[in-house]
Amino acid sequence: MERSDGGYGEDGYEVVVIGGGAAGLNAALVLGRARRRVAVVDSGQPRNAPAEGVHGFLSRDGVPPGELLAIGRDEVARYGGRFVPGRVARLEQVAGDGPSFRVVLEDGTALAAARVVVASGLRDELPDVPGLREGWGDYALHCPYCHGYEVADEPLGILGTHERSPHQALLVRQWSSDVVFFAVRPLSDEDRAALTKRDVRIVDGPVRAVTAAGVETAAEGVVPRRAVFVAPEFLPRDGFLDGLGCERDDAGWVRVDEWGATSVPGVYAAGNVVDAMAQVVSAAAAGAKAAAAVNADLVFQA
Repeated sequence: MERSDGGYGEDGYEVVVIGGGAAGLNAALVLGRARRRVAVVDSGQPRNAPAEGVHGFLSRDGVPPGELLAIGRDEVARYGGRFVPGRVARLEQVAGDGPSFRVVLEDGTALAAARVVVASGLRDELPDVPGLREGWGDYALHCPYCHGYEVADEPLGILGTHERSPHQALLVRQWSSDVVFFAVRPLSDEDRAALTKRDVRIVDGPVRAVTAAGVETAAEGVVPRRAVFVAPEFLPRDGFLDGLGCERDDAGWVRVDEWGATSVPGVYAAGNVVDAMAQVVSAAAAGAKAAAAVNADLVFQA
């Protein structure tokens, strides 16, 4: 049974932000400073939790992800933002003169909102290779810009399980001269030539496991590697939008304009939920930009 949460809900918010990562917190911060009544729904399970540090974020380079989020939560709370723990089950439109929504959580809590910012991120679906999940964020990595410097000049590997893998290998070569590409799936002649030109060694055939010691292959046994980069399948956490009819692109991702507005008036989205390549700093920037658009939307509706 759905219920109203007496501390938060049906008395209403001007904006409910779904997601407490960098995009969501920065959106809430900007909206709080604009004197909006804001609630942030946060599952408490950030995508980058396994990482040792956030990188490429000016003034915060190397800060542990949990520490960055704690700082952000404190800043949002300073401007009156409220936090609601949980996951969103569905998002409903409510009839009225302007955009109006009800955000229903899995536990039945219902929050009323004039506008919604979706910043729920994505899920990394890893290939079915033993050891990858166990080493995620340690010896199994995905983003050279996020982790490359920390393993620079070490023996590195690329698990060639995805169409993006050759491109990933060409990038990783920037950080190390000892890079091995494990061609689990067939390589095109063009990709093979590009890797060879960049002095990336290629090992063809099945991979049995990835461990802290290296990559166990059918062709060469264990090839010692300090870290292995892998291209996950990116899956946006946006199932609760299905009932609204937000326009999606050919790959199934929700479309947004340059300000983060979706095709449904009053619903905005920012960060990894609409941009798989967004790093922490760019996700935060997208949240800030969407927040400015939401505030203007509310101003000019009044």
